[in-house]
Amino acid sequence: MNLFLRKLLGMNWLLAIIAIALAIFGVLCIYSVTFMREEAYLQEMWRRQIVWLVIAVLGFFVTSIVNYRIWLSNVVFPLLLYLAGLGFLVLTHFFGRTTYGAKSWLELGPISFQPAQLAIISTLLLLSWLLANTGNWQGFWPTIGRIMSCAAIIAPPWLLILIQPDLGECLVMLPPLLALFFVGRIPKRYLLVIIILAVAVVPVVANFGLKTYQRERLTTFIDPDYDPQGASWTINQALIAIGSGGFNGKGFAAPNTQIQLGFLPSTIVHTDFIFAGISEQFGFVGDVTLIAAYAALLLTGLLIAAIAPMNLAGWLPSPSSRSFSLTCS
Repeated sequence: MNLFLRKLLGMNWLLAIIAIALAIFGVLCIYSVTFMREEAYLQEMWRRQIVWLVIAVLGFFVTSIVNYRIWLSNVVFPLLLYLAGLGFLVLTHFFGRTTYGAKSWLELGPISFQPAQLAIISTLLLLSWLLANTGNWQGFWPTIGRIMSCAAIIAPPWLLILIQPDLGECLVMLPPLLALFFVGRIPKRYLLVIIILAVAVVPVVANFGLKTYQRERLTTFIDPDYDPQGASWTINQALIAIGSGGFNGKGFAAPNTQIQLGFLPSTIVHTDFIFAGISEQFGFVGDVTLIAAYAALLLTGLLIAAIAPMNLAGWLPSPSSRSFSLTCS
């Protein structure tokens, strides 16, 4: 048996099967909430997703069989990927497409993507390399040096994402960073200070750093009854759609649903409100099954981190799994 087949058979197939099954289910759900739309780009959305799915699956298998030690033996590859992420964020600032108040999408020919996703992954990769290679820095000042070095890596992409402004991606970035600090052996007392400082900054950011529509989003999330005919309209319609699915749901691509009747915005129903569409079609049973599948994927990632050697190989899955879990939530 050659090396390629040995690596292919030795990979974690549970992780692969769950991830691919969820991705295929996602394509079906996007189709079910967009096929009735009049806009051509919405009707084509599920086909585009298939193209990205094929690319993602190929990338998954390639990265699974490649010897990562060759690429991560020194700082060159993580640093180049990090600089590429920063470069795309800078390009987005000048040439990006504004969608719902945030200039977060970059178009390169026929390809349209969010550079923030690449920036988050590359930042985690570079931080993992840094922490893995500074684990012997003990004592007060060396630990402060590790934390400040991490801060210097985190600040540029985080600020570039914040000024888009894409608050969601900024928030997605925080839990995996804390997870990385934890597995990177930053002493718990320092982590506690970081958390306290972060919590102390929240009221300042909420009152002075957020725009009006961002504060309204947080308010309607906490209190859906706030302004039901205005700012809270979409979240209430989403709750109605979820409730109308009942126990078994109305069925795949069922007619006369909240989604098809246009009670939720057609331009973002396949993204921000896809769970409402899933709930209405597949009901409580479908929701529980979907959440269980995501939980299984998350636990598999954490298990990989737990049994991996305590070096860069063991540190990468942990923040990646936490970032994935927050994105899904």
